[in-house]
Amino acid sequence: MKRLLDCVISLIALVVLLPVFGIVTILIRPKIGSPVLFKQERPGLYGKSFFVYKFRSMTDERDKNGELLSDDVRLTSFGKVIRKLSLDELPQLWNVLKGDMSLVGPRPLLVEYLPLYNERQARRHDVRPGITGWAQVNGRNTISWEEKFELDVWYVENQSFWLDIKILFMTVRKVFISEGVSQEGQATMTKFEGSKD
Repeated sequence: MKRLLDCVISLIALVVLLPVFGIVTILIRPKIGSPVLFKQERPGLYGKSFFVYKFRSMTDERDKNGELLSDDVRLTSFGKVIRKLSLDELPQLWNVLKGDMSLVGPRPLLVEYLPLYNERQARRHDVRPGITGWAQVNGRNTISWEEKFELDVWYVENQSFWLDIKILFMTVRKVFISEGVSQEGQATMTKFEGSKD
């Protein structure tokens, strides 16, 4: 049922939002640069890696040593708008259609975080990662990593068709009011360095 819902909604959304994809693509190229899409390896179901796709919101500016500058420097004003409206996440509908992701589930984070999770936190990989999730509609980037992971695991233990529908509707509301996009004082959120417990 969940996979059927994913396929139907993502396919319809890809078709309906095609003009939005076109407009965002046309605007990103001169304002941020090429390539328009950002691709990065992320852990999916059971920790198996896949490539997640997003619209670019940051430049590739580097220092004199060739190292990328901090996120807050590379995040352009147009990039902030893209993130505020969650337009950067739209290409992940393709990931959903492919089966790498689900519409609803714990967000796919960095591969480098895998060895940092404790046993309970690692349960977030018992389901496919999602474009949105229980943690996204209950604080997103304004809550701590530990709170976020606890919400992710709660979803894993309580997932249902109706919970997914509820999260999708809550997500639409969150996007419209642009709530929880970034952590205070950060372009997005600080890196996870492992839990103290």
